[in-house]
Amino acid sequence: MSAATETNAASPLRDAHDDDPRRYEHLTKVRLEDPQAIARAARARRRHPGAVLGKQNFIVAADHPARGALAAQGRPEAMADRRELLDRLQIALANPAVDGVLASPDIMDDLLLLGALEGKLVFGSMNRGGLTGFVNELDDRFTGHTAEALAALGADGGKMLTRIALGDPATASILENTARAIDSLAAHGLIAMVEPFLSGWVDGKVVNDLSPEAVIKSVAIAEGLGSTSAYTWMKLPVVADMERVMAATTMPTVLLGGDPAGHQDEVFASWGRALALPGVQGLTVGRTLLYPADGDVAGAVAAAASLLHTEEIKPKEASQ
Repeated sequence: MSAATETNAASPLRDAHDDDPRRYEHLTKVRLEDPQAIARAARARRRHPGAVLGKQNFIVAADHPARGALAAQGRPEAMADRRELLDRLQIALANPAVDGVLASPDIMDDLLLLGALEGKLVFGSMNRGGLTGFVNELDDRFTGHTAEALAALGADGGKMLTRIALGDPATASILENTARAIDSLAAHGLIAMVEPFLSGWVDGKVVNDLSPEAVIKSVAIAEGLGSTSAYTWMKLPVVADMERVMAATTMPTVLLGGDPAGHQDEVFASWGRALALPGVQGLTVGRTLLYPADGDVAGAVAAAASLLHTEEIKPKEASQ
């Protein structure tokens, strides 16, 4: 084990005030005895006022475990402990600058019961069937939220991972299913947050091509899916030459964090440069902030929040 991995494994979770193993037992009780409480919590929740150009949104992502992706910061099972994950999510969501969450149904239901989504943007994770390491990983079935379920929850939209592998026949179905999901969300007036990659198999693993040319091509394909793009957002990685990438779309775009290997300061600096570009509407980041190397979730979230632009962009006046 490397020194960095030892440090990560030993780092305490800062700002967690309760490590009682029974601290979330009440969620089990509600699920067992009163499952309708989740729907009631969703109906009673105060909604976010909505996205505005220039006021960049900060969305915390927590849908990784549903795809079997539990690793973070070199720890293979970092996200396996649900209690710890909920601790970290509540620390992040307590920062007023964090105005949204992207979660799989199980995690979203927990957060609803905890009252942690008041006034937040809520995005559901729709396709989690492409399990990490699965022989059919690219055949990414829609096994999570449906548009109908998200509408019933009062959510703002749904997110879909759209990996385009030109050498894998499963790509045909993922494109078709993504288009259908976009249409279904649009029919309910909900945002479709599409996360496209050009991907392929390398030594038995699915690898995303993060060259600017590949990202631009993935955007071109993804933004043409569905019978309308009225409600479509892009969710894109921060890569080299982001100016060219953002020139490829007029759609609102949020930046994803992934599980970067670089130093946190370098990662944040790259986010800051990308956030200054036209069309970038904010961050949708998970593991980088929920599992920082030093264990300081609140500090990592605050540092990322400081990068966001919060001044509304007014439309140019029409020429006389």
